[in-house]
Amino acid sequence: MELVELKPLKRGLEWPTALLAFTIHGLWLLTTFFYRDLPWWVLTPLGAWIIAWQLNLQHETIHGHPTRNRRVNEMIGRWPLSLWLPYSIYRSTHLAHHRDENLTDPLDDPESYYWADGQWRALGPLGRALVAAQSTLLGRMILGPAWTISRFVRGLARDVWRGKGNTRVIVARHLLECAVILTWVFGVCGMPFWVYVACFVYPGLSLAVVRSFAEHRAEQEVGKRTAIVENARILGLLFLFNNLHAAHHLRGRLPWYQIPKFYRLNRAALIERNGGLVYNSYFDVARRYLLTSHHRPIHPGWDQRAA
Repeated sequence: MELVELKPLKRGLEWPTALLAFTIHGLWLLTTFFYRDLPWWVLTPLGAWIIAWQLNLQHETIHGHPTRNRRVNEMIGRWPLSLWLPYSIYRSTHLAHHRDENLTDPLDDPESYYWADGQWRALGPLGRALVAAQSTLLGRMILGPAWTISRFVRGLARDVWRGKGNTRVIVARHLLECAVILTWVFGVCGMPFWVYVACFVYPGLSLAVVRSFAEHRAEQEVGKRTAIVENARILGLLFLFNNLHAAHHLRGRLPWYQIPKFYRLNRAALIERNGGLVYNSYFDVARRYLLTSHHRPIHPGWDQRAA
């Protein structure tokens, strides 16, 4: 089925994305500054929303928005409000993830949640139990942030110690950027570190992984590996409409505010292409997988001889 393409944008400044960046960072400044006036049950969901929203804004800048100038886009997106993920590493790993022929591959897709046989055995009993727990949505939200951040930081520290590539330069710049963030949080706002982690960083990543939890599945056909979550009116805005993930992988250069229109025009073709891997909403995802595994951790197509 032939796709209906949207009229190309005139590539100047994309005002919707620029306004979004202003909104997210302004909201972060206001929330951190007035955090003492907010009860924890307001501060925590607000902090989580801000961090998850900014992670999705970073994703947008990685894909070439809101300007044609990569340096400008990086200046907009690189500020580490979540503290743990250097922008340049996020950029390189995410663009590698967009090589669709490698999607879900445990060795070639940096964002895969699947494991090769050898990797699985090397985890040990406790590691395997923690990974298995994260194959449910509840486990991913509760354990996922600690698991992801700890493994990432440990691996990055190892690369810095060994002098691998330019990781020392990347980490040095990242620490300087974190220093700017924490100078505001501690020095200006007087917020304790544990409050920022507990009310912003951890719940922010916990909310962000709701999007990535069911968006890919190991299948032989490449087109059937990417899911669609429809009717996500609130979380769709938070995730910048990457809930319509099959559309994003097919047209990665589309800005977030054009994805819904592209999807509406091509819904039948996209669903045919992805083999009907469609969820009615994130409530539908939760209904199916809150306590039930989305997948077996070992990649079903893994061939040990190909390793």
